[in-house]
Amino acid sequence: MKTDITLKNINKLAIPALISGVAEPILSLTDTAIIGNVDFNAAESLAAVGIVGTFISMLIWVLGQTRSAISSIVSQHLGANQLDKVKNLPAQAIFIITSISILIIIATLPFSSQIFKLYNASDLILDYSVDYYGIRVFGFPFTLFTIAIFGTFRGLQNTFYPMIIAIIGTIVNIVLDFTFVYGIEGVINPMHIKGAAWASVIAQVSMALCSAYFLLKKTDISLRVTFPFNEEIKNFILMILNLFVRTLALNATLYFATRFATSYGTEYIAAYTIAINLWFLGAFIIDGYASAGNILSGKYLGAKNYKKLVELSRFLIKCGIGVGIILTISGLATYNFIGSIFTNDSLVLKEFYNIFWIVLAMQPFCALAFIFDGMFKGMGKMKFLRNLLILSTGLVFIPILFLLDHYNLKLYAVFIALTFWIIARGVPLIIKFRQLFLSLSQKT
Repeated sequence: MKTDITLKNINKLAIPALISGVAEPILSLTDTAIIGNVDFNAAESLAAVGIVGTFISMLIWVLGQTRSAISSIVSQHLGANQLDKVKNLPAQAIFIITSISILIIIATLPFSSQIFKLYNASDLILDYSVDYYGIRVFGFPFTLFTIAIFGTFRGLQNTFYPMIIAIIGTIVNIVLDFTFVYGIEGVINPMHIKGAAWASVIAQVSMALCSAYFLLKKTDISLRVTFPFNEEIKNFILMILNLFVRTLALNATLYFATRFATSYGTEYIAAYTIAINLWFLGAFIIDGYASAGNILSGKYLGAKNYKKLVELSRFLIKCGIGVGIILTISGLATYNFIGSIFTNDSLVLKEFYNIFWIVLAMQPFCALAFIFDGMFKGMGKMKFLRNLLILSTGLVFIPILFLLDHYNLKLYAVFIALTFWIIARGVPLIIKFRQLFLSLSQKT
């Protein structure tokens, strides 16, 4: 299957991937906006959603790397015209990853209070965090199931069905959020923060069911688990382990960011919750083009078409930086409006507006980091990604955060450290890619 590197063809992959990719941050932003506008304890509720959201994101990112591993293996076999060799791999991968997720629920649920105390949650914020997590965590296996199927579709060079699934899940979540949180007079009593959690779980179950339907109806890949394991399962597990360690480093960054923001006070963690969720939204929008890089780089590497691989990287740099600049300009144009969507608390809004410009300024840097991150995942270069993130977290983010916190810069410290962390992730990827493939591309 030939894919010319044009804006039209890239957008056929990138735009559906973009839409499906923003589903998760939109779910979180919906919870944030609705909970942030409840009639009582809005700031505490918003803080709890932010803390639990950070922890659940950690779990999803650790085990959700299934998507990248499956996509890489399937796309490389597609490029090499050997797809039949891995048709039973997705079902086996889903079986492994959902089994682990159930064990995690069993291990974390009884200790949720102790877990959120590590994020400096206390009193009412801690109570709300435990309530929210006690419901929201049951959507975890369904999310991982969906993510694994998304990875299969990506490997098959198809981002359309994941987009449809994500749209369905987002609509379900938004409708149920309003219904459960605020209630319907005479029909459903307001459920406050628990309602937001139930809305998310039902949306995640809906997406899992839709994912299974489209995979079974639109491809010849089965969800029936067969044994013995596929010979690529060792490669899959190795990729997962490398990405697991990498994601631990990623979540160490988010843990320290959330912990420091929480320690500054309720209005700071609430402002941080809004800002970091908007940052996630921008990251996932850019990730649409990173997904195109992920999908096509695996195929070109499998076909050993290094010239196309380098051409793809140059084209996606332009696309990504363009999207990053558009996000920055859009944010600046609506600067004084965005915060009011999520809360009317003046103290929270003050702290949010103080640092939102940093979130906007880092978007072009995010574009470079995320696009090459996606390409390296597509090529299966997980070990390098692992080492780079460990170094950028340990040698860049954490030292800068502690240094700036020492000077009492509070949320400025958090988001300035995040900016340097993004730069430290992106620049080495570009250098390494050119070292690996620039000379090879001149020979093909």
